[in-house]
Amino acid sequence: MKIPSSQDRLPQSFYDRDPVQVARELLGMSLLRKTRDKWIGGRIVETEAYLANGDAASHSARGKTASNAAMFGPPGTLYVYPIHAKYCLNAVTQAPGVGSAVLIRAIEPLWGLSAMQRRRGTDQLNRLTRGPAMLCQALDVDRSLNLSDLFHSPSVGIFQSGQTATRLCQTVRIGVTKAQKRKLRFFIDGNWYVSGRRQDHQTRPTRPTKTTI
Repeated sequence: MKIPSSQDRLPQSFYDRDPVQVARELLGMSLLRKTRDKWIGGRIVETEAYLANGDAASHSARGKTASNAAMFGPPGTLYVYPIHAKYCLNAVTQAPGVGSAVLIRAIEPLWGLSAMQRRRGTDQLNRLTRGPAMLCQALDVDRSLNLSDLFHSPSVGIFQSGQTATRLCQTVRIGVTKAQKRKLRFFIDGNWYVSGRRQDHQTRPTRPTKTTI
């Protein structure tokens, strides 16, 4: 599969919308991270929306702080936060000061498999990017990327993939202790790389096409 080009990068206007809509439409897009002058990454298969109002699970619910300031930035800002010595990455949505974002929970790894396997310490494909902390470790995402903008950054971006995601599912979010009943998690049904408990109808993947980058 051909790696997306710079003209395929999603514009700021894509993110300047309701996080639920952005979370749905990010499915099937390509998340790429440049390391050692090479782009690595894959297709987004799972997201979660975090709302600015009435969402106790959102980091913005406690107001703007030094640690979550990126979440209140312009749409398309990258919000990276630490969790258990690893990290999670989010795309900020809506206008500056609002405080909403979409968590990228999982991607289907397509480009730079050897680099991801080395960082994760495993050659099992479904252990590379199946969950937000695994994803960030595989792509070498840490707090240094916090506040990057996804439509200009030379190091990270989200791109049109040329593919339309189908069979989308909507469920409650994973691992939250507040607002647990809100159905704000979206994923591509049947995809092997979605995190959490696999559904019975999911099938084992074929190995991704090897791509030279």
